[in-house]
Amino acid sequence: MNPLRTPFASRPGLVALAMAVSAMSVAAAAAPAPNPPSCDRVRLAALSMQRKSWEQGVLGQAFLEEGNAALVTQMAWASLIYTSKDGVPAALDGAPVDPLMAGETVWRAAELSRDPALRKAADAMLAYALQGAARATDGTVYHTGRTIWSDTLHTSPPLLAMAGKYDEAVAQLQGCWRRLWDPRRKLLAHIWNEEKQQFDDASAWGGGEGWAAAALARVIRSLPPECAVQKENLSAMHRALLDGCLAHQRADGLFHNVVDDPTSFVETNLGQMLAYSIYEGVRGGWLSDRYLTAADRARHAAWARVDAQGFVQGVAGAPTFSAPGVSPEGQAFFLMMEAAARKMGR
Repeated sequence: MNPLRTPFASRPGLVALAMAVSAMSVAAAAAPAPNPPSCDRVRLAALSMQRKSWEQGVLGQAFLEEGNAALVTQMAWASLIYTSKDGVPAALDGAPVDPLMAGETVWRAAELSRDPALRKAADAMLAYALQGAARATDGTVYHTGRTIWSDTLHTSPPLLAMAGKYDEAVAQLQGCWRRLWDPRRKLLAHIWNEEKQQFDDASAWGGGEGWAAAALARVIRSLPPECAVQKENLSAMHRALLDGCLAHQRADGLFHNVVDDPTSFVETNLGQMLAYSIYEGVRGGWLSDRYLTAADRARHAAWARVDAQGFVQGVAGAPTFSAPGVSPEGQAFFLMMEAAARKMGR
């Protein structure tokens, strides 16, 4: 039976899901401030957009960061429409590992709903991250073909860390970092070709820097106290990446699409991505308060780019990300940034 066609009232685990939604609603009611109207517009605009694999994943993660259990579960169930031959959901276009960006969404939804179809999908995602995905000789997972991208850091590592596979999550981040980090520029290159042992794209694409910063924040916060050494190593990477990016922050709080190329267009999403990771890092104790000024500047700049319909304008626009426009990930990271800011009481 197609789980998406099963009547809602007959689904297993609805009592548990209802209790979870209720608990989240109580917590939200006790929060110092509700969602501002602009967040509501951004959320509705995001839900109106067509989405590919990674876009479904990061939007589901945004709802998870907001504590919206109902939307998290709906996003996870909807992801089952497109399932790969390996049983991985949300597999609509993009690179083979892009669906893993929905990993935590599907995993948490499976826990909330106790739905066997979601549990099966979550297990398939973890199995693919651990064994099924193509990888280099040192075990680093490829993004597509035999290449590793700055985006790759946000695919399997957060899922692995959330599932308790801490060593593997850290190893994946470090494998990407070794290939992409440019200590001279203090930025990540975009695409490494393992077969050619050279960059296919050495530019410091802003979106890729942001994917990496968000991934580091998500993995660091998942590490338990017994992983203190690994946590400090990743924290040092996070600080180095932030310092490299923030050296290029404009007076208006935004960044160029290629971070160290002022001739590239001015772009909104990197600021949101960095702000999210900074708020999480300061709240988690691995970043100092000195980063908050830059995060707040980027946040205020993003607010100014939300239009009347709730679209965050000026991000690297879908589908090519080569010109300013709108994108599901731009919407998602606005919501993630705001959720992280509210948790800090900003």
